[in-house]
Amino acid sequence: MTKLFNTIIVGPIHSRRLGSSLGINLLPQYGKLCNFDCIYCECGWNADGRSDTKIPSVEQVESALEHRLKELVAEGLKVDSITYSGNGEPTLHPQFSEIVDVTVKLRNRYSPNAVISLLSNATRIEKPKIKEALKKIDNPILKIDSPIESYFKLLNNPSKGISLEKIITALADLKGHFILQTMFLKGFIEKDGEQIPIDCTEKENVAAWQSLVRDLSPKSVMMYSIDRETPAKELSKVSVEQMREIAAPLVQEGFDINIAG
Repeated sequence: MTKLFNTIIVGPIHSRRLGSSLGINLLPQYGKLCNFDCIYCECGWNADGRSDTKIPSVEQVESALEHRLKELVAEGLKVDSITYSGNGEPTLHPQFSEIVDVTVKLRNRYSPNAVISLLSNATRIEKPKIKEALKKIDNPILKIDSPIESYFKLLNNPSKGISLEKIITALADLKGHFILQTMFLKGFIEKDGEQIPIDCTEKENVAAWQSLVRDLSPKSVMMYSIDRETPAKELSKVSVEQMREIAAPLVQEGFDINIAG
């Protein structure tokens, strides 16, 4: 079952990619706010998450985060990552940069060994305040699921006006100071009554993705496949072995690639 995160602070939970991760949900607690509508999103379709549009204030985030960090210190529990994720795209919060400053302050006070991570679709990183905030985030994890326009639209269902070319240009401007994240899956997507096949391991997509990694030269790459129920029902995992085969030429070239099945 797809799910929403009904609190500002979530966990810590065990993350395949980040270890013990304390999540920060900057979006509505009972709704979803995103400029993508990804076919694999664990929070479900955007259309099903419109009952709540209220987002937390900076003060509410600060209070909730400080309270939970104090509890974790008292319990002697370790946090590896304080992670912006939640019910949609975190950088859509109008005070995202102010929240980053608050997070850095509280991390330094209560959990100095934790990194701060961001899971983002990279659609807003060209905005000056967000670009500046990214410099204060240890792990800006920014995704491109496919550099091919047709796959991009099928996988991510971007809102009107979002350009794949602009996203790639904005990532290039970061000069490699980010982690590239890519979802690999197979299956069928229903569109206008048609069953459209999609396979991220298809030769053309793999070649284009490998070229993208070389061009962007991120500090590391995260490859992963679906692990929870998805809103599009006819999707299946890509195996770790398949992802290793796709990554092999890049690994030989010296790229740091982490794979989660």
